[in-house]
Amino acid sequence: MSVVAVREKIEIEIENAEAAPVWRVRVGTSLSRAAAIAAAAIMVALALLPAIASRNLIQDLIFVFTMLTLAQLWNVLAGWGGLVSVGQQAFVGLGAYALFAGVIMVQIDPMFAIPLAGLFAAVVAAMLGPLLFRLDGPYFAIGSWVAAEALRLVCAQFKTLGGGTGMSISPSDLSQMIGLKPVQALFGMRPAAARDVLIYWIALLLAVMVTLGITAFARSRMGLALAASRDNAAAARSVGVRTGRIRYLLWIMVAFATGMVGAVVYLQKARISPDAAFSVTDWTAYVIFIVVIGGVRTIEGPMIGVLTLWGLITHLAQYGSLYLVVLGTVAILIVLFMPKGIWGEISRRWEIRLFPTQRMLSRDSHHNDLAK
Repeated sequence: MSVVAVREKIEIEIENAEAAPVWRVRVGTSLSRAAAIAAAAIMVALALLPAIASRNLIQDLIFVFTMLTLAQLWNVLAGWGGLVSVGQQAFVGLGAYALFAGVIMVQIDPMFAIPLAGLFAAVVAAMLGPLLFRLDGPYFAIGSWVAAEALRLVCAQFKTLGGGTGMSISPSDLSQMIGLKPVQALFGMRPAAARDVLIYWIALLLAVMVTLGITAFARSRMGLALAASRDNAAAARSVGVRTGRIRYLLWIMVAFATGMVGAVVYLQKARISPDAAFSVTDWTAYVIFIVVIGGVRTIEGPMIGVLTLWGLITHLAQYGSLYLVVLGTVAILIVLFMPKGIWGEISRRWEIRLFPTQRMLSRDSHHNDLAK
């Protein structure tokens, strides 16, 4: 073959390579970017809502935000980490009791006691982790429940915190809460209503920060490593993924955030008892219901689930325990006919992802335009 023919062949191969499509791994889409802008606008509107909303609505939304945060935390723990815990009420109760101990016994301002409560829950989780992580699957779930019950019994022994009957925070302990007087002056409210507004803002901030943090985590390399360890721990370890370390760190971070949520919830209630703070129904069964009917391993699923739960409780609470029967029936129907949850079914059928976490392979059209 002559030199000219070889040169022409090389030039043709280069042209074909430049014209060939370039594929890239992406997470975000144009729809997700529009959804992010809309979500930011909704967050601003929710932050300004106390100016016109009634106190009952503010209290209802505190419930929605705290349950959404707990649901997102359980979702990342079980959905991405494969750690199906039935004992998350342990960290809710620990955070609540740490808040009461800090405010009543140490005279710490409640605003500072909230992160300290989360830190206390994280320390206890760090000590429980090596024991619970020896268990796997259903044994881990049962072990976490047993640990939560043991912690409930321990907290019931502290007479200074009310023992088994519980105790309340007096209004005088909350009267000097940071930010209370400015809110009173801004909205012309009584101290109790102003405290609800402050707690509302804290609950909203926690819900936003946890949701954003989980979204970023799921998209990161560590989130990918966690998913790999969930699907096949042995295969993940064979390529260098430290499965135990990642799960342990996730366990501690989830406990930290859960403890803060527990502190916020019982700061708003201003009364605590072991049975209420460590209730498996209120802080784990409801959370599992939210995630299952909304969609496991999705960011949007818990949002739909918590609104569904709020609507059912609001309209059926007057019928007593009947609403529990309805909740169970709804959960069974969703599991039977929509195994991936409401949002999972919507995403599968119409390919809609507002907050995507899965990686997608797409063609780089910009490169093709340059090549032309």
